[in-house]
Amino acid sequence: MVFKATFKSEPNDVLLASSIKTESKKRPQKILFLKYEDLKIDPKKEVAKIALFLGKPFGNEEDLEIVLKKCSLERLKNLEVNKSGSIASYIHNSAFFRKGVVGDRKNHMTPEMEEQLDKITMLKLQGSGLEL
Repeated sequence: MVFKATFKSEPNDVLLASSIKTESKKRPQKILFLKYEDLKIDPKKEVAKIALFLGKPFGNEEDLEIVLKKCSLERLKNLEVNKSGSIASYIHNSAFFRKGVVGDRKNHMTPEMEEQLDKITMLKLQGSGLEL
């Protein structure tokens, strides 16, 4: 399946990204930036970072392991509700689960779409200090 969408950028998006990064430096307790790639590389570190950000750090390694197991993409996509349920008659829950690997968008987007999305993302993040 290939997405058939047109990505558009709005002039205020650059300002928004810049403002968010500025605010995150002023009030780091309010905004946490995560990258999917980092979650894939070191899920323990990133989930521990999320818990700390939420003010609920893990008391021990065992609790962290339990959360990682319960929230794993493999487990979630195999739950019956996500295999057979739907949020609307035409949107099945399984549509929200793909392979869960970095770079899988190449299997769902044309090269032109990837390029357009990357350009828009770079434009929106310009001056924000955020990187792809």
